[in-house]
Amino acid sequence: MQEIEHATTASRPATVAATSATKMDNKALFGKYELGRLLGCGAFAKVYHARNIDTGQSVAVKVISKNKIVGTNLMSNVKREIAIMRRLRHPHIVKLFEVLATKTKIYFVMEFVKGGELFTKVAKGRFSEDLSRKYFHQLISAVGYCHSRGVFHRDLKPENLLLDENGDLKVSDFGLSAVNDQIRLDGLLHTLCGTPAYVAPEILAKKGYDGAKVDVWSCGVILFVLTAGYLPFNDPNLMMMYKKIYKGEFRCPKWMSSDLRRFLSRLLDTNPETRITVDEIVQHPWFKKDCKEINFYYEEEFDKVEKEEKNGLALNAFDLISFSSGLNLSGLFDDSANSSGHGERFVSAESPERIIQKVEEVVKGERVVRLRKKKEWGIELEGLNGNFVLGLEVYRLTDSLVVVEASSRKCGSAGLFNDVWKNKIKPALISSPEAPVLGG
Repeated sequence: MQEIEHATTASRPATVAATSATKMDNKALFGKYELGRLLGCGAFAKVYHARNIDTGQSVAVKVISKNKIVGTNLMSNVKREIAIMRRLRHPHIVKLFEVLATKTKIYFVMEFVKGGELFTKVAKGRFSEDLSRKYFHQLISAVGYCHSRGVFHRDLKPENLLLDENGDLKVSDFGLSAVNDQIRLDGLLHTLCGTPAYVAPEILAKKGYDGAKVDVWSCGVILFVLTAGYLPFNDPNLMMMYKKIYKGEFRCPKWMSSDLRRFLSRLLDTNPETRITVDEIVQHPWFKKDCKEINFYYEEEFDKVEKEEKNGLALNAFDLISFSSGLNLSGLFDDSANSSGHGERFVSAESPERIIQKVEEVVKGERVVRLRKKKEWGIELEGLNGNFVLGLEVYRLTDSLVVVEASSRKCGSAGLFNDVWKNKIKPALISSPEAPVLGG
């Protein structure tokens, strides 16, 4: 399908594990992955099926030519998505294992989802409401998880929803995603992006939009497509289709239940202020039927997996790129790299264990709902009102240095971030005379 911001759709990076340029033969990539059949291709990338030679595991490898993205905004998209995907671990989001690189190409190694696109399945015929509800449960679970971490997909559509061998849904393609740091002073995002048939009316108005609310709109279009078998807003003339979207002109087919019709009217509300939210979605009668508990906090399930990943707690080349401003790594040692007020990092000579211990000591007297460890060198604090989540992670930079990264995980929490992090925790971490801080 045509996309409003077509140039940005080529970068779909995976997680973060880079390696220096390595020679490879015709069969094995970096001596680790045996490339197989071509799964798909675009203007800037090709995707292959591959096999891990050591484990036999099937993976998907996206190959991007550097010379096609250098000097464009695609490079910044790649770095931003790396920073996003290294934090997303959810059973209904495609897992991305590592990023490999040579002088001419970037290779994103990700989970191979063998069932293909949901679009292919629904193109053969509409789903029952029960089957549509199952997929919608899984979609909202993933979308709500992303929103709780300040990540907005902005290009949700059946083509970006994959099915695994068990028939479970996996959200993919975060190349157009946005994060809290991109929100302007008016509290809104402004980049025009998305796929026309799924784009929210406020994006068309070009006055700024809430990333969470445009994702909810797209989820509504997806649910309509699953149960109706066709798009709610469609016209051969693109401008006429946009006009229908802006006015919210759609009709539900007669076979839809009254509960589903009411639910869709809330999802496809053209007024973002009154459109249903994710929290309201999970309480809606249509959604709650046959619904297991929706959990937006899955870190505990994946901590064990992350610990088993090679170099899971060490920084590598792509981590450094994702931390930097442009390609200048001085951002690692300069707080100005995070001037938005929602995140900060510095380099310290303290041991990771001592840093975590100090944080635990400082927050003992603070009023938080919970303090829990995330991996060996990570910790998360959640505020009483549920609107403030402070994440702190420590990464090994060298044998004697670590990077301490603190980030506010939800929108609208800059004040609490400043109070808890800048006024209490950070001073305690940089006060030790035997642990100098570089650039803090």
